[in-house]
Amino acid sequence: MLFAVRPTAVEELDGGDPASVARENALRKARVARDQGITAGAGAETVLGCDTLVALDGAIYGKPADEDAARLTLLTLGSATHEVMSGLALLAPDGEERVAIARTAVTFRAIDDALLDWYIATGEWRERAGGYAIQGAGAALVRSVRGDYENVVGLPVATLLDIYPELLRDRRAAE
Repeated sequence: MLFAVRPTAVEELDGGDPASVARENALRKARVARDQGITAGAGAETVLGCDTLVALDGAIYGKPADEDAARLTLLTLGSATHEVMSGLALLAPDGEERVAIARTAVTFRAIDDALLDWYIATGEWRERAGGYAIQGAGAALVRSVRGDYENVVGLPVATLLDIYPELLRDRRAAE
């Protein structure tokens, strides 16, 4: 089995119920990849779309546009518990669509000016939902994680296996 990562040009939703937005964005990405043939090779293939976002009190915190936006986002998340949600959409060759949402609660520590200045200077906040990367320097912002850490990093493998248990069987058969 061959796996490939292919970015898609999709107009993503950025407002509304966070779980619905993550789900819909994942479906849009998967459908575009399937419809445009953005896959690993020829023939019918299984396509996975994923969208991860950060939400606090129903508001979505996407990728900050600049340092000021990153600063505001991180200050808002400071000392609070937010949710990282990933929508997964799996499109099977037979047309079946399997969709799931992974949720992880992340609590930030109090963020003072020195910590905020240091993190902003790393530049790590660029192109990151919520303006941080937990697997890098952003770990210094985090007090605790409840749930799937892999979901916060990027791909919730446990949820993927929930909707695509054949992945393990297919992997074993390929070895």
